[in-house]
Amino acid sequence: MRTILNAVALASFVWAAVPALAGEKDVTLYKNPQCGCCEGYAEYLRENGFTVTSKATHDLAEMSREAGIADEFQGCHLAFVDGYVVSGHVPVGTVKKLLTERPDIKGVTLPGMPMGSPGMSGTKEAPFEMLEITKSGSVGGVYARE
Repeated sequence: MRTILNAVALASFVWAAVPALAGEKDVTLYKNPQCGCCEGYAEYLRENGFTVTSKATHDLAEMSREAGIADEFQGCHLAFVDGYVVSGHVPVGTVKKLLTERPDIKGVTLPGMPMGSPGMSGTKEAPFEMLEITKSGSVGGVYARE
């Protein structure tokens, strides 16, 4: 009987922990309705263990501004993951770094649509520089290079 109670207690503990563990891999990605590269990026995240919900919007630029990203630093799409904003075709290594390090910033952005970035066609010509978005909504410098 004691073994059964211990097994039930352990199962209850594990079951209760699963939603907490799953949260950091949940991504909500906002994109322009007909954007194929945004879907490519969503698939790239899925292939790397994230659960992605894509939402089409015609208000992407305004949503990015509200997230603290000035027009000249906006990426192709806008994602939210575990309390952070990720703008553009940011490589998964930087997303994982963000979730592991948990810096006191709003998020990161890879401006524009660089060729060879995740979800984009073409050849990567130079390392990508992901910029940090500060809590005050300004760009605070390079967060990561990949």
